[in-house]
Amino acid sequence: MKRSLRPIAPIVASFLLLPLWVSAQRIEKYSVFFGSCQMPGDTVPCMAMRSFARENKRYFLTVNLATLVTRVVDRDSVRCDTSTIGKMRRRFRSTPYVLALDSAEKRSALVQDAGIIRGRPGQNGINLTADLCPTKLPMDRKFFTGLIGQFLPEEKPIPIALAVTGNWIYGHREDLQWLIGLRDSGKLNITWINHSYNHRWYDSVPMQENFLANKETNLDLEVLKTERKMMEYGLTPSVFFRFPGLVSDSTLFARITAYGLVPVGTDAWLAKNQSPGSGSIVLVHANGNEPYGIRRFFDLVRAHRDGILAGTWLLYDLRESIASKAFSATGGR
Repeated sequence: MKRSLRPIAPIVASFLLLPLWVSAQRIEKYSVFFGSCQMPGDTVPCMAMRSFARENKRYFLTVNLATLVTRVVDRDSVRCDTSTIGKMRRRFRSTPYVLALDSAEKRSALVQDAGIIRGRPGQNGINLTADLCPTKLPMDRKFFTGLIGQFLPEEKPIPIALAVTGNWIYGHREDLQWLIGLRDSGKLNITWINHSYNHRWYDSVPMQENFLANKETNLDLEVLKTERKMMEYGLTPSVFFRFPGLVSDSTLFARITAYGLVPVGTDAWLAKNQSPGSGSIVLVHANGNEPYGIRRFFDLVRAHRDGILAGTWLLYDLRESIASKAFSATGGR
């Protein structure tokens, strides 16, 4: 049995495909910009989310409202009308992108694990996400090589969503270069999730006032600086955001969606002994901090080995799953 949804190939502007041994080209004038765009030869609605400059040229970061795939385009190659996120949501309220925001907001009041926590119901498999939080430890490369060993050639490229922090990028450039090599070789299809810049945690502060919910948080820095850093090092930010510690409140949640971002959590944090079901958004940490969760993931893989070989138990692209779930309007979690 094959995947019912067609895989989405990574789409990035050519200037982003920079090897990391080349100095990252600085992005300037990075700002929030919303507008409806008409791509040449494309009938699918598209929305600009950000505007920025690089080497004296202007660009937009855009999202396809049907597939949730983000793309960087030359500002001179596309027509975009200036708007607001509120107007865009009203105008395109029946698109998978806006429906995904609506679905996420149904869980916006939760202190922990707000947002979308499961993909499309009925999937024969899971949506794998791995967090790369700040740490001095080296990245767990064995997780990725093991993933490739278990799923190639049945799935190629293998879809995975990586929630990355700006400080992790800054301190792990060789690990990031290695990941980009796996992407560019066609082994991994990576969806890059914004996981904040600093991922600060305060041991003396209550949960509901911790992480980004702390009153001292500079949210523009945590969100926009991370996106800028991602693009300076060859990554195209997705429309997804994962709260550090999975902690938020309704006010913080609304501020994140005001950036046009869709919060995603998990219903299966493996290191906490949560068990995934059909379509689960599974969470592990690949930054070296959580070996138990990695072991549990490979236990899960071994339990489904026959299904993987037969193509009946799959890893799904998070963008496809959430877009399909929103379009089907099932009302699932």
